[in-house]
Amino acid sequence: MQLKAEVDNLPQVNAFVDSLLAQQEISSQKRFQLDLAVEEIFVNIASYAYGAETGDVTIEGFWQPESSRLELTFIDQGLPYDPLKRQDPDITLRLEERQGGGLGIFLAKKNVDSMQYEYRDGCNRLMISKAMR
Repeated sequence: MQLKAEVDNLPQVNAFVDSLLAQQEISSQKRFQLDLAVEEIFVNIASYAYGAETGDVTIEGFWQPESSRLELTFIDQGLPYDPLKRQDPDITLRLEERQGGGLGIFLAKKNVDSMQYEYRDGCNRLMISKAMR
């Protein structure tokens, strides 16, 4: 799927993910974890990838029936940014002691089985994978 990287398009992203999982029995916990990760990734792209401009995001999705695994790749042509190089926030600190930023990608990483990043051919590519059973 390809669409404008705008927060208002999150329901379309969720519908795309729903279509990939339509025939699968998935626990509400696994679904919540996936939805959280997808939302954090998409909203970060929509909010930061293109600065003040607006660009597109392509989302590729594959259901792997033999492993009951969903694989999603988020592709944008925004500023090169590897979110995996950002240090995880110290969640043991009180809220007022923490530095801003980084919590969204931290939550996304904690709720999927794997996350990989590459910058190739002028595009950020963030790949996530999650076993759904």
